[in-house]
Amino acid sequence: MEFEGAILGMGNPLLDISSDVPMELLEKYGITLNNAILAEDKHVPLYDELVSSYPVQYIAGGATLNSIRVAQWMIQKPGSTAYFGAIAADKFGDQLESSASDDGVRVELQKTPDIATGTCAVLINGGERSLVANLAAANTFTPAHLESEACKDAIKKAQILYTAGFFLTVSVDSITQVAKTLAENNKTYCLNLSAPFIIQFFGDQLAAAMHYADFVFANESEAATYGEVKGYGSDLSEIAVKISAQPKASGCRPRVVVFTQGASATLVAVNGKVTTYPVEPLPSNLLVDTNGAGDAFVGGFLSQLALGKEIADCVRAGHYGARTIIQRSGCTFPKEMNYF
Repeated sequence: MEFEGAILGMGNPLLDISSDVPMELLEKYGITLNNAILAEDKHVPLYDELVSSYPVQYIAGGATLNSIRVAQWMIQKPGSTAYFGAIAADKFGDQLESSASDDGVRVELQKTPDIATGTCAVLINGGERSLVANLAAANTFTPAHLESEACKDAIKKAQILYTAGFFLTVSVDSITQVAKTLAENNKTYCLNLSAPFIIQFFGDQLAAAMHYADFVFANESEAATYGEVKGYGSDLSEIAVKISAQPKASGCRPRVVVFTQGASATLVAVNGKVTTYPVEPLPSNLLVDTNGAGDAFVGGFLSQLALGKEIADCVRAGHYGARTIIQRSGCTFPKEMNYF
């Protein structure tokens, strides 16, 4: 495979504002642990309170960009990945763009005036995390950006397209436009369900993207929510099989469904069969922060998918990516990559 721009991500670029906080802060804003939500009016004061009252870390983020950065890190060939999203022409946007570029990602960002770059409050308590995203400029991405010569070039080079479900709230037309192009050229589209609220409240957009999805990722709570909404029951293996059997645009390969379950085994369904892949236990004293674990799993998985590896190898790389990230603060990784 030609590696220049092999993996293309489209998503919501957000500057993560991350800190360890007490449960009182989460309760004050009606936030539960291990959840991801879009900011409402009641959450607006949270960002200032976080910065003024707690030691924070700023990290280039957004679910899709996290996965793309991890995939880039694991491939170890600069320019192997590309990323589309919308930011503002402000200092946070500049920081996001330079951070992703420094990681070796080709970034082609739509710049939106008069709206701030999106931010995400990452609230960590006892190693568990909750996310409150204020999309701001990220919410302004339009299909018109895809018509730029730079984006056309990136789309042409891409062998794999990846989007987190969060982008369905912004521009499903952009997703289906690029996914359709890839399907027509026998290339691969990967979709993440991302959060229960996507499944509950953006079902039509999810169905439109699912039609093109060759790979579907979810964690156990997202999978359970999908099963509940669709009437697929509560057994995760059965839910995975039923998702894999849904019709899709490209008939040249079966759909693969991948459910992660934290420290429990990863489930993979394809062709009516479910395979389980155990996760190597991590001593609790090494756990720093679960933020980005699912994103890192996808990044590791995609890095090996781009290399043409078997599913088992992709899952193993996903586990490595997640295991690395949860031993660090935020979705960050060491300079050296020791996966072989």
